[in-house]
Amino acid sequence: MAWILVTGAAGFIGWKTAEFLLREGHAVLGVDNFHPYYDVRLKVWRRDQLQSYPDFKFFQLNIENYEALKFLFEAFPIKAVINLAARAGVRASLEDPWGYYRTNLEGTLNLLELMRRYEVSKMVLASTSSIYAGSPLPYKEDLPVNQPLSPYAASKKAAEVLAYTYHHLYELDITVLRYFTVFGPAGRPDMSYFRFIKWIDEGRPVKVYGDGSQARDFTYVDDIARGTIQALKPLGYEIINLGGGRNPVSINTLIQKIEALLGKKAQVEYQEFHKADMKVTWAEIGKARKLLSWKPCVSLDEGLRHTISWYLKNKKWVQKITI
Repeated sequence: MAWILVTGAAGFIGWKTAEFLLREGHAVLGVDNFHPYYDVRLKVWRRDQLQSYPDFKFFQLNIENYEALKFLFEAFPIKAVINLAARAGVRASLEDPWGYYRTNLEGTLNLLELMRRYEVSKMVLASTSSIYAGSPLPYKEDLPVNQPLSPYAASKKAAEVLAYTYHHLYELDITVLRYFTVFGPAGRPDMSYFRFIKWIDEGRPVKVYGDGSQARDFTYVDDIARGTIQALKPLGYEIINLGGGRNPVSINTLIQKIEALLGKKAQVEYQEFHKADMKVTWAEIGKARKLLSWKPCVSLDEGLRHTISWYLKNKKWVQKITI
């Protein structure tokens, strides 16, 4: 039996990607270090959803640990790597840039080196729309993105470049996916939509950095997982956007949509805009359509309905999540 290694399998995108792979009949090795960047109860819940599949094996380890990863490559016939393990969050990267460098760059290097040594040819590498900060809209993959505005974006750009080096030197087949503002059930509690849902439902003040006019190209997690799996096809080395590809939606509009679905009014508190944040994100997705036959299928409105339904169903324990 050949396995697909999914790093960050208890993370938001990793969980959904692993689930879809398992549904399709693939055997999945999931790894995650349960980093406490956000409340690990969410990661435990996601991991537990995957444990019911007989072809899922989980290992709690850090991709910064070369020897631990080496054990997996020695013990299992791995046919592909989907590297979704990462330190995420723009603002937090300003507080601990070293941690972002170790996980996002050195962790990726460990995987690439083990792929080379154990003759695993395919990697799908998660990157981010944050790399595009300051570029003209909509964001297209061939834009020069050499001035990242946060250590997070810089670490992701560095991982992209390193991946290209291994493609060039050792002919590894690597598809880099730049994700755009992923949302959905069981998402990250540091993301705006998760916080807004919880704060509005609980009647707490909704903190908005800036005036709320900043806008995002929201992309539903199921669409992202589908695109990630479709990127397992051989492509050589490609960088591909996965985003909504629609007109960006402002934070103020997002709040209004959540208010309508919850039937509650938000108490908005506007705070100073963070200079490491992006004003707008907007993906050009023609390349994804051409190379992956991929397009987003779930609208923001439909995705928010699913997300709030999940929140209300799991409200008893989700209320305890710290944000």
